[in-house]
Amino acid sequence: MDKIAGLKEILALDPKNSFARYGLAMELAGSGKTDSALAEFATLLAGDPGYTAAYFMAAQTLAAAGRTGEAIEKLKAGVKCAASSGNHHALSEMQAMLDELER
Repeated sequence: MDKIAGLKEILALDPKNSFARYGLAMELAGSGKTDSALAEFATLLAGDPGYTAAYFMAAQTLAAAGRTGEAIEKLKAGVKCAASSGNHHALSEMQAMLDELER
């Protein structure tokens, strides 16, 4: 069974499994399935808005697709999330990418 199928199977049993949904989004992004990946990131963040890594990876996916404005908005939301949770490493990474995109 491939990774995408396996993750979908896990999510069929437990749709609120944030780790599996994040993994699925990452696999889809890595496979060039940008719209499907972004849909999974959106579902993840709707159900688990504190999943900081999803903001960063969604922003990277958007930026790679040339959707800079959307990537900037996702990073701004991610910076707020990271700051409120005290995740300084994620905050630093997202702020650096945000600064780069806003140039």
